[in-house]
Amino acid sequence: MSCPLCDDTGWKPIEEGGVRRVTRCDCWRQGLGSRLMTDARIPRRYQHCDLDSFVPYNETLERAVAHARQLADEFPVVERGLFLLGQPGVGKTHLAVAVLRQVIQTRGARGLFYDTRDLLRVIRGTYDPVARTTEVEVLRPVMTADLLVLDDLGAEKTSEWVEETLNLIVNTRYNERRVTLFTSNYEDKPDTTDPDALLFRIGYRMRSRLHEMCEFYHLDGADYRELPPNGGIDDLQMLWKKRKLSPGTSPSPSRARQARAQIREPQADRRTDLGWPGGKAGR
Repeated sequence: MSCPLCDDTGWKPIEEGGVRRVTRCDCWRQGLGSRLMTDARIPRRYQHCDLDSFVPYNETLERAVAHARQLADEFPVVERGLFLLGQPGVGKTHLAVAVLRQVIQTRGARGLFYDTRDLLRVIRGTYDPVARTTEVEVLRPVMTADLLVLDDLGAEKTSEWVEETLNLIVNTRYNERRVTLFTSNYEDKPDTTDPDALLFRIGYRMRSRLHEMCEFYHLDGADYRELPPNGGIDDLQMLWKKRKLSPGTSPSPSRARQARAQIREPQADRRTDLGWPGGKAGR
């Protein structure tokens, strides 16, 4: 069924002050917004995220939400992006995607979401001789997007190639003054020896650029993935207070991965059948 206002031309007639002219039809704007949202690559799990559904229940979350809302409302007239840090499950990705969605919907901006590990995987895939996509075709939208969300920075295993590739992306957007939102589970502290420090994961050069490009906010909260079914804000506050009282119960990202790797590692003297379809433990 064709649009009754523009007959699917994308232009509708209007009259102002006795003068008839045409302007973009609402159906065209809606279609453009839908295309931009699809092109943004927002994972299905986060496509519902918005600023109104993010419930801040402590001061650190309130500050982060307030600045995120200000950035979304003032875009594109903003000087700096956001860098959201905190333990897993506090809502960093929710908040970053919420800003991205609002900017796309209200400003018609070209936005893009990438998990850092997934982006590096896609770039590596272009090195395959049979690949039809080139490295430039992958990097161009990442470097030129009006707003980029780079999620989970520092999660990729460090290497010279990883450092050079991420520095290229960050430096290009830095030089072009393009707004970028980052999230990370790693603590921003000046320690080059601690594998759980952001500096150890990304290096001095990138950290320096990021501090000029972004406002840094540490989100202190509970892991919403531990929230019981039908749980609410009171449950989150209780989990958060429990985490603060027992900080040792929340392992750092690298130590958590080491623990999971040890659990997955097969051991010759452990052949217990746990009764699941997968069969023996450790296989």
